[in-house]
Amino acid sequence: MAFLTVQFFSQTLNVASTVNVILPEPAYGIGVEAAREAEAPQVLYLLHGYSDDHSIWMRRTSVERYAAKHNLAVIMPAVNHSFYANEVHGERYWDYVSEELPMAMHRFFRLSQKPEDTYVAGLSMGGYGAMKLALTFPERFRAAGSFSGVVDIANMSHRNEKSLADMRRIFGDIEKLSGTGNDLLYLLKKNARAKAKPKLWVSCGTEDRLLPHQRAFCPLARETGWEVTQTETPGFGHEWAYWDQQIAAFIEWAVR
Repeated sequence: MAFLTVQFFSQTLNVASTVNVILPEPAYGIGVEAAREAEAPQVLYLLHGYSDDHSIWMRRTSVERYAAKHNLAVIMPAVNHSFYANEVHGERYWDYVSEELPMAMHRFFRLSQKPEDTYVAGLSMGGYGAMKLALTFPERFRAAGSFSGVVDIANMSHRNEKSLADMRRIFGDIEKLSGTGNDLLYLLKKNARAKAKPKLWVSCGTEDRLLPHQRAFCPLARETGWEVTQTETPGFGHEWAYWDQQIAAFIEWAVR
């Protein structure tokens, strides 16, 4: 596998942006057989959490090894503390990650453009971003994964004052999030009749404070016609030991 750090000027953000990319190679790696050169690889957009950046998945997990088994390219962007949203007081990160980033990656690299070869996943804030992409543009993805995700964004009761201040900077009045395009529970209903819908993987550790979010999200997803694989893993909190397991399991489930 090839590992690249791509820096390009984002017209959307009006600033130089950094993306980490894993690409399959036609040769043999150590212990893995990379994809044949003739195949345009499938692609996974892998999103970071609130306290992290584009480098975190490579530093804390073995995602490169997991991706190598399936001819899978992995795109890992940086979005700061944006919650993958167009910030009320800030930058247009939603436009960046949903529109400009995919176009740039397909311009720079030879990747499959088929929806059945395209996936999105993330942890915590990134789980929210992954679900928002999949539920807003269901025709683009085969599967989407949320690991310990903030899938009930309108329920902010667990947040401290600093986090709440950040949420107000991003979303404005957080009391008015319900029923908007930033509310995943609303998006489940809004796009329930989409002709093509991705499979959803929603997981959380039983010791994680975000578990109630998952328990609110998954029943509604099923009621509105989405195919959901839900897991609650005993003993895990909000931690990398869990997310490393989850990205490995998600790739195997989604691709096969």
